[in-house]
Amino acid sequence: MVLNSLRGHFFKHLSYTSIITGRFFTGRRVHRLIPFIRFSKSSAAQRYQHWKHIQTAAKFSTLSSPSSETPASDSFTSPYLSVRICCHKDVADMLSEALLCFGASSTTVDEEESSERSDEIIITSIFSVCKDVKDCISLAADSIGLQTIPSFEVVMHDHTDWIKATQELFCPVEVSDGLWVVPEWTTPPDLQATNIILNPGLAFGTGEHPTTKLCLLLLRDLIKGGELFLDYGTGSGVLAIAALKFGAAFSVGFDIDPQAITSAQYNATLNNIEHEELLLNLVPGKGILPSADFSSSMDIDQTAYDAEVINNRGKYDIVVANILLNPLLELADQIVSYAKPGATVALSGIISEQIPRILERYSQYLENITVSKMDDWACISGLKK
Repeated sequence: MVLNSLRGHFFKHLSYTSIITGRFFTGRRVHRLIPFIRFSKSSAAQRYQHWKHIQTAAKFSTLSSPSSETPASDSFTSPYLSVRICCHKDVADMLSEALLCFGASSTTVDEEESSERSDEIIITSIFSVCKDVKDCISLAADSIGLQTIPSFEVVMHDHTDWIKATQELFCPVEVSDGLWVVPEWTTPPDLQATNIILNPGLAFGTGEHPTTKLCLLLLRDLIKGGELFLDYGTGSGVLAIAALKFGAAFSVGFDIDPQAITSAQYNATLNNIEHEELLLNLVPGKGILPSADFSSSMDIDQTAYDAEVINNRGKYDIVVANILLNPLLELADQIVSYAKPGATVALSGIISEQIPRILERYSQYLENITVSKMDDWACISGLKK
């Protein structure tokens, strides 16, 4: 599968869901990146599915202001439509993708949320309030050969709905003994533990997903003190922040999405991380200077230093890229180039069946390669030759 935009390289589609969104592609659509897998409603993956769907509503609301000059705070008051569509199970996957092509901003399919008939299932989708929902569903149904329009119901929500829902779904996560990822609005269960405080906002990285856990566990084992760390695809900043809490001397986080940088900066503040310890920025080539939130208080020398750090290759002790299979394959040269000889490079965001492709691609760069797994997700690490 070929992604239509580099922005998709950092889209964190890392759940056991069929969520599909065009948010990061400014009109382009991303098709399913991993196989659709059914799961129990009580599982962590189920909660993650709902959270990602809520995030899509949040992101869509952010982009729905009529003018680029509209204040950011106003954009979060934009309402959106949540639509529940009842269809036959055999066509659910095709219909969910067709809905994306005809106006939906996201779709999720959940076998647990089925209709009264055992052969039917519910697709939950999000639409802009300006969309003609019936027309969109009709076009989507016709495009896959359905003779009738599936039944559906529409509910309008405002920004407070997804904020409340996100907070309800994101609970403290115990990654391992003495290591917690804790939402901003709750009290850490163990005040003596290493607590990473997060407000995920519109970025990936709550600590609940297996790939995040695998990377956190790896970092805790690797970091002995004083290391330089690079998080390639930082999302919420959870790994970059964790590296510092484990003892790294300096962390850098790259991402393709400005909202991820904003989220990570906010989370750095929550964890009392200073700019002298953590630099967050768009991927080099997408704007090498620090964003306005951090650079407003800097002098020219500091900004020049930041630019030098961002473009510094071959200097990092640990490089982690927790993104997706395709960008891991396509950006291998760039990712590895930041690590110094003998440094650890870790690659995650992949499912077990994708391990051979990563091993084949990176064996020319890495040695002493090891693989760790959790819930059919994998993290591959090795030393730069």
